[in-house]
Amino acid sequence: MAAESAAFTPLTLPVLPLDDEVVLPGMVVPLDLSDAEVRAAVEAAQAAARSEPGKPRVLLVPRIDGAHAATGVLGTVEQVGRLADGDPGALIRGRGRVRIGAGTTGPGAALWVEGTRVDETVPEPLPGQVAELVKEYKALATAWLRKRGAWQVVDRVQAIDDVSALADNSGYSPFLTTEQKVELLETTDPVARLKLATQQLRDHLAEQDVAETIAKDVQEGVDKQQREFLLRRQLEAVRKELREINGEQDGEESDDYRARVEAADLPEKVREAALKEVDKLERSSDQSPEGSWIRTWLDTVLEMPWSERTEDAYDIQGAQAVLDAEHAGLEDVKERITEYLAVRKRRGDRGLGVVGGRRGGAVLALVGPPGVGKTSLGESVAHAMGRKFVRVALGGVRDEAEIRGHRRTYVGALPGRIVRAIKEAGSMNPVVLLDEIDKVGSDFRGDPAAALLEVLDPAQNHTFRDHYLEVELDLSDVVFLATANVLEAIPEALLDRMELVRLDGYTEDEKVVIARDHLLPRQLERAGLDADEVTVDEGALRKLAGEYTREAGVRTLERSVARLLRKVAAQHELGERELPFTVTEADLRGLIGRPHHVPESAQDPAERRTAVPGVATGLAVTGAGGDVLYVEASLADPETGAAGLTLTGQLGDVMKESAQIALSFLRSHGAELELPVGDLKDRGAHIHFPAGAVPKDGPSAGVTMTTALASLLSGRLVRTDVAMTGEVSLTGRVLPIGGVKQKLLAAHRAGITTVIIPKRNEPDLDDVPAQVLDKLDVHAVTDVRQVLELALAPATNGAKPEVPVAA
Repeated sequence: MAAESAAFTPLTLPVLPLDDEVVLPGMVVPLDLSDAEVRAAVEAAQAAARSEPGKPRVLLVPRIDGAHAATGVLGTVEQVGRLADGDPGALIRGRGRVRIGAGTTGPGAALWVEGTRVDETVPEPLPGQVAELVKEYKALATAWLRKRGAWQVVDRVQAIDDVSALADNSGYSPFLTTEQKVELLETTDPVARLKLATQQLRDHLAEQDVAETIAKDVQEGVDKQQREFLLRRQLEAVRKELREINGEQDGEESDDYRARVEAADLPEKVREAALKEVDKLERSSDQSPEGSWIRTWLDTVLEMPWSERTEDAYDIQGAQAVLDAEHAGLEDVKERITEYLAVRKRRGDRGLGVVGGRRGGAVLALVGPPGVGKTSLGESVAHAMGRKFVRVALGGVRDEAEIRGHRRTYVGALPGRIVRAIKEAGSMNPVVLLDEIDKVGSDFRGDPAAALLEVLDPAQNHTFRDHYLEVELDLSDVVFLATANVLEAIPEALLDRMELVRLDGYTEDEKVVIARDHLLPRQLERAGLDADEVTVDEGALRKLAGEYTREAGVRTLERSVARLLRKVAAQHELGERELPFTVTEADLRGLIGRPHHVPESAQDPAERRTAVPGVATGLAVTGAGGDVLYVEASLADPETGAAGLTLTGQLGDVMKESAQIALSFLRSHGAELELPVGDLKDRGAHIHFPAGAVPKDGPSAGVTMTTALASLLSGRLVRTDVAMTGEVSLTGRVLPIGGVKQKLLAAHRAGITTVIIPKRNEPDLDDVPAQVLDKLDVHAVTDVRQVLELALAPATNGAKPEVPVAA
């Protein structure tokens, strides 16, 4: 690098100040002579040039904020004339740097100063680093000039080889500030000046690239918006034309989902999710399958009654009247619904409708045999509360997605049955009947009962998420009524989330009332008969309920009434019977045949099952409610040598164990009971439960089997009017069992008048209807000895009847 050196030739020059402008050596600039200082400097230079050879010379000095720079540029006046606008001007060329010294005097009105030229030469050849710097600067300058389209200047820049002239050439750059140009002017070292010029040019190009990138992005965004706007307007026009071709009215089926979402009364989170899907829909093409999935999802969300709720009817007495009018009996359920309405009313009066995000819904499980009115009770509850009613059939459901919905990634995906029920009801607080919840199964597709855990949990269902909707759904205000026939078939975790209400069946009197007030009017209408054409008296209805049907519910009774009315209608059409006609008890046999369920007590004594020793009457609970169960016992012929115990009748393990316990008790206490226990040692005992095709299990037949064996050994008959239930222990204690109400109702239906139950089940008698208890003689016992005393009839004249022998 060449060191800076000063020329010692003194110069005396007039000062031409440049306000906020900088001229570098090598530059040619026009100056306006209208300015007094400029004209004074040029005239002084011209005056001095008359006595000296050469062109007039001036000192171009930048003046910034009134202060002159310490370095100026020697300039020669090339020409004086007029500028393009007609004003007088001078063309001045910068020749070299001058270091300004002290002021002096001279001709004219200009300021004269003394100055010293600065030596800016660089020794040849150029060092390698300086050559690379020259090459870099030319490349940067060329790139900048090409961007501006100044192709004619590119060659001139490339032709400059002097380092100082090349650095000063950047003085033409419009992007340099005055301060940057002053810095170039005052940098007397040519190499340092070229480095500075290169850095300034490099920084400018970097800023320009960033600015161009931003401008390009902005322009692209604007172009995209304009293009999207144009395409949407074209799409609207095309759809309008298609509607006109198809004869549809404008707006008949709006496709503007964004407007529909914004106009709908949706919860905030649901609205945000819907708008996101609208954005996806707008970005997708009409041919994309995702578009149809999104439209289906949006339609489902918009059809949901997010803000729709029905006002509960808080007329408690009116609700009670509605329940009593539509259903006879079922007091437990009616009381529970009345309690729920009363609590809801008080919560609303005190501003406690929503506590912790949860509302006051209810989850009830109605468990009972078929035909007792569990399903129809749901409609009555909704009617009494003034709510919408919807039924969800769960029988046979094995897919977890049926409850919680399918993921939208699947073709044909739909929301679950709970969401569909809410949509069908049209309100967020309907009465939802989950019918046959005990019939839900599970397989490789999941366990629907597990999906119901969240639905039926009052602590969780206010944020229920369906797999299809994927937004929170508040189910805390829904009244869920689940129906089931078998309590044991409901998973324990699911049962724990529901309030259990048992429906144990109807008494005969309740069946008569139901038949008279509900079944008969409905079947008269279905048979095309008027109430004044055919009447059925109460005696006929009672016989239908008692002898033609034997069930906990009233389905078979309704079918019998329907069959009776069809028979009357057919006879009238055939001309065999005149109307009006009153059906009496005596007419039943001629119309629908003989009774099928004659009570045991009504049969001939010689034909009763208990007419021989070894047969006892027990009570059991089945899926159809309570039922009467007979136990038969016999002893094998001693010559066969078959000892031990034989059990038949499809018995479960628990019932088999009860038979072993009964046999063991009689063997150990037979002498005390004056029974010939030797027969049990030498002869094999056989216990059979009729209806052998029906599986049976449970401990409650223990006392019945003990009684049957005791009757067999003693030869004493078991009383026909006596039925019993209870678990027996090895010591002869009678232990408590379940289903007392259902068993007593079954005993009443079968014509039994005396029932033996365990002492510890005595509190369960409070659940039995009073009219049934009035007709039953219930004995609560603690020991098998008491059972035998009550159930076994005295031996006739001390003679021991013949003991049945098994073949």
